[in-house]
Amino acid sequence: VQLQASGGGLVQPGGSLRLSCAASGSIFNINSMGWFRQTPGKERESVAQITSGGYTDYADFLKGRFTISRDSAKNTVYLQMNSLKSEDTAVYYCSFHIGTSYYWGQGTEVTVSS
Repeated sequence: VQLQASGGGLVQPGGSLRLSCAASGSIFNINSMGWFRQTPGKERESVAQITSGGYTDYADFLKGRFTISRDSAKNTVYLQMNSLKSEDTAVYYCSFHIGTSYYWGQGTEVTVSS
């Protein structure tokens, strides 16, 4: 299984970005999909998760600014990020929980700066 993340880039404070992560390979029984982020010197933290049944969970610090969604037919998860702040600057990683294994994408960098 391979995950390919895309959509990162440079955006001004208050702007929006949409991240995508598509899985390919032998994919059976996706339990959940999610997004994490990491900045230098800090541990990777969970941003948002979505289960196969559509249940979503978000980090408290987001305060409703981000929305996770999925396209099951395409094995793709999205993260719509609005009202971006400088503190959202990080490398964002997608992760799929498939069967009993976790898979990670390569990371896509998001920089929020004027």
